[in-house]
Amino acid sequence: MSTDPPGFELPLRLLLGFRVLIDGLHAELARQGHPDVRPAHGFVLQAVGHGTTAVELGRRLGVTKQAAAKHVDALERLGYLRRAADAADARRKLIRLTDRGVDCLARSARIFDELRSGWAATLGEDRLQALEADLRTMTPTTPFGLDFPGWFGGARSDG
Repeated sequence: MSTDPPGFELPLRLLLGFRVLIDGLHAELARQGHPDVRPAHGFVLQAVGHGTTAVELGRRLGVTKQAAAKHVDALERLGYLRRAADAADARRKLIRLTDRGVDCLARSARIFDELRSGWAATLGEDRLQALEADLRTMTPTTPFGLDFPGWFGGARSDG
């Protein structure tokens, strides 16, 4: 009889590890003045970068332009994004981070560093580095769509 864990445990443990980190991030973000940010918002804010259009945002996220626009609407209401005319083409609207959006991303980076430090304190730095190296070996290095709800549902949209 094998003492190996069942095959289904690996993806569940990886997902639980992701969830522990994301939940820790959002609890700390809430304490630091960003209580309305949700996990999907973080992916959108990252994908906006230094500015983008709704079409390009949809491509970056692996969702339709309409789905991207819904996220932008929500984050604009919360004060994290703004729409502005493109100086090169007034017909285009660029989506940009506000100061609040930049602050949220900067805080997120620091919080992730703190969470990683907590994992290193528990597991040991060498073991954590080995885990990270192993995950780099087993996962693609190419960009990927971040439409996790669509991916879990079996549907993928390329914009």
